[in-house]
Amino acid sequence: MKRVEAILLKLVVIQFIFLIIAQSLILYTPLSPYLGKIDEYEGISKQEKTKTIETIIDR
Repeated sequence: MKRVEAILLKLVVIQFIFLIIAQSLILYTPLSPYLGKIDEYEGISKQEKTKTIETIIDR
């Protein structure tokens, strides 16, 4: 069981390191304008108001 826990801990540490690297690439490099297009594909950057429909719930 300790071996599995050690492997999982190593995987978590590696994931954290890759997260920090990816975040620094997006925020602090000249590549950020090209990587920022991902937000457009996902629809995050658009600040459009959506129409909402109010409904009445029967009590």
